[in-house]
Amino acid sequence: MYNPGGGGEGCSGSMKRTPTPEEREREAKESHCRAPTGFDPATSEKARRGQKLRLFEELEDTWLPYLTPKDDEFYQQWQLKYPKLVLREAGSVPEELHREVQAAFATLHKHGCLARDLVRVQGKDLLTPVARLLVGNPGCTYKYLNTRLFTVPWPVRGSNISYHEAEVAAACQTLLSLNSYLQLETVQAWEELVAKERANIDEVPVCIGPDFGLGIFDGPDEADIRSRSAYNVTLLNFMDPQKMPYLKEEPYFGMGKMAVSWHHDENLVDRSAVAVYSHSCEGPEEDSEEDSPLEGRDPDTWHVGFKISWDIETPGLAIPLHQGDCYFMLDDLNATHQHCVLAGLPPRFSSTHRVAECSTGTLDYILQRCQLALQNVGDVTDSGGVSLKSLEPAVLKQGEEIHNEVEFEWLRQFWFQGSRPRKCTDWWCQPMAQLEEMWRKMEGVVPVPDRAHLTRRPEARVPALLGEGGSRHAPALRPHGRRLGTQRPAPGAHTLGGVCVSGEEGKAVLGSSPPSPPPAVWGPEDLAARAWQRAGCLLAPRGA
Repeated sequence: MYNPGGGGEGCSGSMKRTPTPEEREREAKESHCRAPTGFDPATSEKARRGQKLRLFEELEDTWLPYLTPKDDEFYQQWQLKYPKLVLREAGSVPEELHREVQAAFATLHKHGCLARDLVRVQGKDLLTPVARLLVGNPGCTYKYLNTRLFTVPWPVRGSNISYHEAEVAAACQTLLSLNSYLQLETVQAWEELVAKERANIDEVPVCIGPDFGLGIFDGPDEADIRSRSAYNVTLLNFMDPQKMPYLKEEPYFGMGKMAVSWHHDENLVDRSAVAVYSHSCEGPEEDSEEDSPLEGRDPDTWHVGFKISWDIETPGLAIPLHQGDCYFMLDDLNATHQHCVLAGLPPRFSSTHRVAECSTGTLDYILQRCQLALQNVGDVTDSGGVSLKSLEPAVLKQGEEIHNEVEFEWLRQFWFQGSRPRKCTDWWCQPMAQLEEMWRKMEGVVPVPDRAHLTRRPEARVPALLGEGGSRHAPALRPHGRRLGTQRPAPGAHTLGGVCVSGEEGKAVLGSSPPSPPPAVWGPEDLAARAWQRAGCLLAPRGA
């Protein structure tokens, strides 16, 4: 383990503490702790939790070491172990851009555009302590922790977007300008890092090790760098620590209160960059981190913490963030390292620009999927039903997969958030109405025979949010997870404890304990069974 030396070279996080049993259990289950040598990240989640618990018990009397700018070896460790992390201090950003971005933050906050997200963590439904808003390319979405966010579109060239307020329109234009600026800064930072690697400059070691080498920089071209810096969304964050009754303590280094726990940013293009603009609402006079008499990081100042995943030898970093500072995570840093946000005293906004992986997360994608499914839907029959052109199992299975996808990944995800997606603009309303109409056509294909013996499959996996209070296993389930004799709620409704409510009502009770909409969890046999039943086949699949 890293052993801090004496004198002025001590590591900021070398204190002792004994956590409570509840703290050990909670943090072992909920946090991403570093694993001992030989840990295989591909092992099961249950095995990982067990190893995390054993590691926490092993380290229960000692904080892991971390460094701040007060420590002599801080910048050396940064260059050696965190070379793909780049900080641009506020002074390097144009003053006019600072003013516009900070005014945009204030505008969106004033109009109530940011909201806390309902997410699923370790099987629990929680409201995030941070309020968020997704702004980005029209038709894009971003999904994290089982919750899909829908962009407030920024005014890209050729778009025609109607905002509810002129101030909101100006704020979105400003965020698009910030996005363009950060793209250029990211490309520049990436090119500087490439140049250092190629020139073997001592500031960035040539040989860092097999897990942290700069392999991507063996010969990247300009187009590759630009594509991995082409941010298509930004996730805005806001939190006022003074209004939060409880914030978790950082559990491994003793860094203090956390606004956001240790994590990797998810749902991003592989090895793409992340850029963050930080604005803490503090006065112009700020104490320097180096001048602080406190040991460790200053708890009044916001910091971003970094650590190498599955590594207990390398000290972590706590980097202070002041008004207008920007930092960039390049290449695979987000995959090989974890980061957290350490709360300070004043309120703070941030704009986190990402290259979201949108292969299955755009409006164009899901419209094409629905059109594909509807190619198998024929004309209305004399009895009022809708016929299918093909009863081939593969075609039926594909149709049911798309039917589930549009419902659980899009319609329910949109409507359970209530009025939130429409706070700034109605851009999504017409597309969602179109998707719902497509869903109804798929839903109306030949009613399922009311035959309990075809659907009594207690082992069948079904979606959790289908009117049964979140139960994943229920006896005598019909397709879509309904009990016999019950009606399936429409996608524009949400179920809370088995009671069907509209999106607006669902929004009103988010402070209670609503379940979050998970992705569809149908297995191949379940999809085949449901497809055959909806096609009017009276014979259950083998093994049903």
